[in-house]
Amino acid sequence: METNPLTIDDDDVVSLAYSLRLDDGQEVDSSDGDDPLEFIQGYGQIIPGLEEALYGMAVGEEKQVVVEPEDGYGHYDVDDFSVVPRDAFPPELTLAPGMGLSVQDSESGEVFQAYVAELHSDSVVLDFNHPLAGETLHFQVKIVGLRAATDEELEHGHVHDNGHSH
Repeated sequence: METNPLTIDDDDVVSLAYSLRLDDGQEVDSSDGDDPLEFIQGYGQIIPGLEEALYGMAVGEEKQVVVEPEDGYGHYDVDDFSVVPRDAFPPELTLAPGMGLSVQDSESGEVFQAYVAELHSDSVVLDFNHPLAGETLHFQVKIVGLRAATDEELEHGHVHDNGHSH
């Protein structure tokens, strides 16, 4: 039997409607027109500064949350770039500035997200900073759903969407 907690705590499945703006007021992300964001509270599935601010909120409650870079996507690291030979990429791959790529470290096998910063005829400059690194994030959030996570969800560490497609 699923219980519906009254306020957000660890192990709750939270459904969050949100919009995200930067300091200049530019909206960079929003759940508007999409399903709300669903995640399990307390598992680091969203950025720490936002997750921390949601504790104790109830369904229907709205608030503005300002997240500094250190609690968001980190500070911008000017050294976090890599120049890669153009022929390291499959020839059929059309690269464009700003494009996101998953890059695997050949030694550790770890996968990193990178973004194409510059394209040259024989090389590509990859930026390993998140596009929102260094930004102060202004969230407008509304709790649209809240329930206790199932044992299976807790075991798997993610929300099971009961057949809804995203």
